[in-house]
Amino acid sequence: MQGVVKSYDPVTRDGVILVDTTLAEYEIAPQALEGSVFRMLRPGQRVVFDLDDESRAAAVRLGSEVDMGTPEWVEE
Repeated sequence: MQGVVKSYDPVTRDGVILVDTTLAEYEIAPQALEGSVFRMLRPGQRVVFDLDDESRAAAVRLGSEVDMGTPEWVEE
Protein backbone atom coordinates (compact mmCIF):
# COMPACT_ATOMS: atom_id res chain seq x y z
CA MET A 1 0.00 0.00 0.00
CA GLN A 2 1.02 3.60 -0.29
CA GLY A 3 0.09 6.62 1.73
CA VAL A 4 1.09 9.78 3.52
CA VAL A 5 2.31 10.09 7.09
CA LYS A 6 -0.40 11.91 9.01
CA SER A 7 1.45 11.94 12.33
CA TYR A 8 4.48 10.35 13.98
CA ASP A 9 6.12 10.63 17.40
CA PRO A 10 9.74 9.36 17.27
CA VAL A 11 9.86 8.91 21.05
CA THR A 12 6.82 6.66 21.40
CA ARG A 13 6.87 5.47 17.76
CA ASP A 14 3.13 6.14 17.61
CA GLY A 15 1.75 7.46 14.39
CA VAL A 16 -0.79 7.20 11.60
CA ILE A 17 -0.50 6.72 7.85
CA LEU A 18 -3.33 7.93 5.63
CA VAL A 19 -3.99 6.09 2.38
CA ASP A 20 -4.63 8.94 -0.01
CA THR A 21 -6.85 6.99 -2.43
CA THR A 22 -9.31 5.65 0.17
CA LEU A 23 -8.65 7.98 3.14
CA ALA A 24 -8.24 4.88 5.33
CA GLU A 25 -6.00 5.44 8.36
CA TYR A 26 -3.59 2.85 9.74
CA GLU A 27 -1.68 3.03 13.00
CA ILE A 28 2.05 2.55 12.60
CA ALA A 29 3.34 -0.67 14.16
CA PRO A 30 6.13 -0.13 16.74
CA GLN A 31 8.65 -2.11 14.65
CA ALA A 32 7.59 -0.52 11.34
CA LEU A 33 10.93 1.25 10.76
CA GLU A 34 13.22 -1.67 11.67
CA GLY A 35 15.45 -2.48 8.70
CA SER A 36 14.29 0.67 6.92
CA VAL A 37 16.29 3.66 5.70
CA PHE A 38 13.98 5.81 7.87
CA ARG A 39 14.98 6.77 11.40
CA MET A 40 11.84 8.83 11.80
CA LEU A 41 8.89 9.98 9.73
CA ARG A 42 7.54 13.44 9.13
CA PRO A 43 3.95 14.48 8.41
CA GLY A 44 3.28 14.67 4.68
CA GLN A 45 5.99 12.15 3.79
CA ARG A 46 4.89 9.65 1.13
CA VAL A 47 5.63 6.03 1.97
CA VAL A 48 4.91 2.48 0.90
CA PHE A 49 3.96 -0.05 3.58
CA ASP A 50 2.50 -3.47 4.30
CA LEU A 51 -0.08 -4.38 6.91
CA ASP A 52 0.80 -6.67 9.81
CA ASP A 53 -1.53 -9.27 11.35
CA GLU A 54 -3.18 -6.54 13.44
CA SER A 55 -3.87 -4.28 10.40
CA ARG A 56 -1.15 -1.83 11.41
CA ALA A 57 1.27 -0.20 8.97
CA ALA A 58 4.48 -2.26 8.96
CA ALA A 59 7.62 -2.49 6.83
CA VAL A 60 7.46 1.21 6.04
CA ARG A 61 9.77 2.12 3.19
CA LEU A 62 10.43 4.80 0.65
CA GLY A 63 8.61 4.12 -2.59
CA SER A 64 10.04 4.59 -6.02
CA GLU A 65 8.18 6.67 -8.59
CA VAL A 66 6.85 3.41 -10.04
CA ASP A 67 5.51 2.35 -6.60
CA MET A 68 3.85 5.73 -6.10
CA GLY A 69 2.26 5.76 -9.54
CA THR A 70 4.04 9.02 -10.32
CA PRO A 71 4.10 9.82 -14.04
CA GLU A 72 7.52 9.86 -15.65
CA TRP A 73 9.07 13.21 -16.48
CA VAL A 74 8.93 13.85 -20.20
CA GLU A 75 10.84 16.74 -21.74
CA GLU A 76 9.24 18.37 -24.73
